[in-house]
Amino acid sequence: MNRNYSATVHSLKPLRIGIDTHQEPVVYLRSESHVCRSEGLEALSRISLSVDGRTLIATLNVVHDHLLDEDTIGLSEAAWRVLQPAPGSRVRISHAPTVESMSAVRAKIYGHRLSEAQLHSIIRDVVAGRYSDVELSAFITACGTENLDNDEVAGLTRAMIDAGERLSWPGTAIYDKHCVGGLPGNRTTPLLVAICAANGMTIPKTSSRAITSPAGTADTMETLAPVNLSLDAMRAVVEREGGCVVWGGAVHLSPADDILIRVERALDIDSEGQMVASVLSKKAAAGSTHVVIDIPVGPTAKVRTRHDATHLSEIMHLTGRAVGMDVRSVITDGRQPVGRGIGPALEAHDILAILQGKPDAPADLADRASELAGALLELAGRAAAGEGRQLALTTLRNGKAWQKFQAICTAQGGMRTPPVAPLTHPVLSPRSGRVIDIDNRKLSRAAKLAGAPIAPSAGLTLEKHLDDSVKAGEPLFVLHAEAPGELEYTLEYLEANPHIFQIES
Repeated sequence: MNRNYSATVHSLKPLRIGIDTHQEPVVYLRSESHVCRSEGLEALSRISLSVDGRTLIATLNVVHDHLLDEDTIGLSEAAWRVLQPAPGSRVRISHAPTVESMSAVRAKIYGHRLSEAQLHSIIRDVVAGRYSDVELSAFITACGTENLDNDEVAGLTRAMIDAGERLSWPGTAIYDKHCVGGLPGNRTTPLLVAICAANGMTIPKTSSRAITSPAGTADTMETLAPVNLSLDAMRAVVEREGGCVVWGGAVHLSPADDILIRVERALDIDSEGQMVASVLSKKAAAGSTHVVIDIPVGPTAKVRTRHDATHLSEIMHLTGRAVGMDVRSVITDGRQPVGRGIGPALEAHDILAILQGKPDAPADLADRASELAGALLELAGRAAAGEGRQLALTTLRNGKAWQKFQAICTAQGGMRTPPVAPLTHPVLSPRSGRVIDIDNRKLSRAAKLAGAPIAPSAGLTLEKHLDDSVKAGEPLFVLHAEAPGELEYTLEYLEANPHIFQIES
C-alpha cells in the first residue's frame, strides 16, 4: 500500500483539552501554527500523530483564537485515550497516509460490486482508524438499502470476523439469539439466557447498545449487572454459569461493527446487508454455532411486511451457512411494543417481575421470551419439536431461571437494583374507545427524548396495548425523566405528534 507521508515531521506539545468527540479522535491546532502554515493543513484534514511509541490518525479542527498557543496541539478525549502522552513528550505530526481502500468505496457508490479482498481492505482500514466519519458515512450509505448482494454480505461478514478476536469454547454446540430490532421493550435476551443456561446449554451472549432505539440489551442489562467484561472475565462467567449477557464492544469481538454502529446511529441508518453482517459477525466471533433470529413484523417495526421478513430470514440463513453457523429465524408480531417498560431501567423492571413471578409481570414479554427460548431448546435437543415453549415457561415458573439469572449477575460482578426516575408524567387519552394502532417509531422517539438510553431510568411505561379499552382522561403511557428539561422537550414533541395511539370510538 502506498504511504504518502510528508517529508518533514513536526512535533508539538500535547494538551488535553477535555472535549468529548465520542469515539472519533479529533485534534486542534492554531491557524497561525507553523505546522498548519507549512503543511497547508485545513479544518477536517486527516493527520498522523505519534508519541511514545503510540500512533493515531485523527481529524483536524482549526482554532482561530488564543485557546491554544502556536507550539501546542489540543487532543480530544478520544485522541488522548489512544496516545496517552507522558509529561514532557512531544507529538510528532505528519500528513495521514492515503486510504487506498476508499477507491473501492467510491466504486460501490457508482454501483460496482465489492470483492471479498476489497471488503477485507476496507474493514482493515476502518479498524485501524484510517477512515474519517465522512468516509465511514460514505461506506455505510454506499452499502445501504439492498445494495449488497448475498456474496457481498457474506464477504463483509467474514471481513468483520477476521478484524477482531474470536472465541472458542469447550463442546461442539454454542447457542445464541438476536432480535433485528425496531420493537420497543422487546427485551427477551436476559430471560432467554437464564432459561437456556438453567437447562444446561452454553449461551455466551454478547449484546449491543442502542443504535436507534431507546435501549439496547447491553443498556438494560447494565442496570442489573456489569456488562463491560474483558474476554477472560466473560469466559470465566460462562465456564461457571453456562451463560452471560455482556456488551460486545467491551470484548472487541467485532471492532469494525462498533465503529460502524456509531456512525449508523448518527445517520439513523440500519441497512439490511450491514445489519446481517453486524449480527452474524459478532455471533461467529463469540463462537456461536447455532443462532435463533427474532424478526418482528409490523407497520412501524424495522421489518414492515412478512415478505421482507422472509427475505431477511433467507439472507441470515445463507450468510450463517457461509460462515459455519446454523441460523434459524422466528417471525414474530411487531405491531406494538412488548412489555410495559421502554428504556433501560424500565425494561429491567419488567425482566425482574417475570423472573420473580410477580402477578403484574407483563405476560406478553414472558410469552415471547419463552417462544424464542423454546426454539433454542428444541435446536439443542433439550425439548422435542413443539415442546420447547412449554419447557421455557416451566423454567420461568419453577424459579430455576431466576436462580440462574442471579448467579449470572453475581458472576459478572454483582447484581444491581435498576434506578427509578425522579420525574413522571402521565399522557392521557383524549377520547374513550379501543386502541387500534400504536406507532412504534414515534413512541420510541418519545422515550429517547425523555432521556433514554443515556439517562438509564428515563423512558416510558405503557398503560394500554392494542385492543385495550380506554376512557377519556385515562393514561395511555407514563413518561419517566431524570431532568425537567428532557420532560418538557418530550411533551412538546407529543403535542406536535398527538396520534401515536389511534383510538377507535
